Amino acid sequence: MPLSEDRINYLDHAATTPVRPEVLEKMLPYFTEKFGNPSSLYSIAGEARYGVDEARELVAAALGSRSNEIVFTGGGSESNNLAIKGLAALRTPASGHIVTTAIEHHAVIHPVEQLEKLGYEATYVGVDSTGRVDPDKFAAAIRPDTFLASVMLVNNEVGTIQDVAEISRKAKAASEKLGGKIFVHTDAVQGAGKVSLNVDELGVDLMSLSGHKIYGPKGTGILYVRRGVVLEPLIAGGGQERQRRSGTENVASIVGIGEALTLAEAERVASRDHFHALSTRLIEGIAETIPESSFNGNGNQTSRVPEIANFSFPGVEGEPILLGLDFKGIAASSGSACSSASLEPSHVLLAMGVSSELAVGSVRISLGRETTEEDIDDVLQALKSVLDQLATFPSAQG
Repeated sequence: MPLSEDRINYLDHAATTPVRPEVLEKMLPYFTEKFGNPSSLYSIAGEARYGVDEARELVAAALGSRSNEIVFTGGGSESNNLAIKGLAALRTPASGHIVTTAIEHHAVIHPVEQLEKLGYEATYVGVDSTGRVDPDKFAAAIRPDTFLASVMLVNNEVGTIQDVAEISRKAKAASEKLGGKIFVHTDAVQGAGKVSLNVDELGVDLMSLSGHKIYGPKGTGILYVRRGVVLEPLIAGGGQERQRRSGTENVASIVGIGEALTLAEAERVASRDHFHALSTRLIEGIAETIPESSFNGNGNQTSRVPEIANFSFPGVEGEPILLGLDFKGIAASSGSACSSASLEPSHVLLAMGVSSELAVGSVRISLGRETTEEDIDDVLQALKSVLDQLATFPSAQG
């Protein structure tokens, strides 16, 4: 039976988060009395336009950018697609080279693969056993015709932090030496609220963010576009967002993502010790109660975010584990929420050298603002119980 009759022990915050009350409160007026179209001229429209402008300023402050470098989109996936395809579409003829990594989110890998079908070329740089990209190896993949380098800031499955600043510096130096010019994009969807998003410190030209990962609304994203970077819009129409993303603005959600990012950044540093303590309790507890398990990722607390922890359990698939945990009132994941329904092993874990057998038995536990020590103890107890039950009934493995 569930561990709590009135509360789900939600440990899948890397997949999505609930909207914070403060965020919802700020959004609500834009569904009702401030419902105007920001492109119109009358006073109600002005109220809506003010909400969008204020949100843009808040996002710019969190990123250390200019407000006119912020583009509001329909989510992190759209932001990634706009950055990648928007740059590629301006190349005539349609050719050129992209460098990315083998552990990117599918919202980066799949657009790059689509471009490959159109004649572009791509290199997917590998990682070490902790999920880290070697900046020198990344830079070595740069060619004279490389126009885009894309590397995620924080991996969504194992929490590894990439040295984006060093990768960007070395990649741009390599491109310049070869007589080329590249732009650097980072998928920072999992980094918001966990690491600094200062775009100048990171040395990036494009950055993707998502609202629902930081206690904001779903269906809202951000693309930072450094001044001077030109993109071909994916969505044509009324020319909103400075001609970069047409469509009447989703005002309430834009207001929400601005507030959510502001709160996440304000609380980021102060929350580190709390999450490190919870993560340590989780990792050490699983190692003690389930010694045959293995931790996937970087054990160095400065090289991974504590909110995300990934484990493999030999001889068992992730799906029955997750179903068993769900029966006990605990929500977790087998990796990326976009592919958790698939029984295919994680491309991230395979790239890290984890065997297929262990990769299909992986479970991702991701912590949130309301996660407590009791929640960690509950999942330790439940996980041990579920694995014991699966060992008793091996037919459950299919």
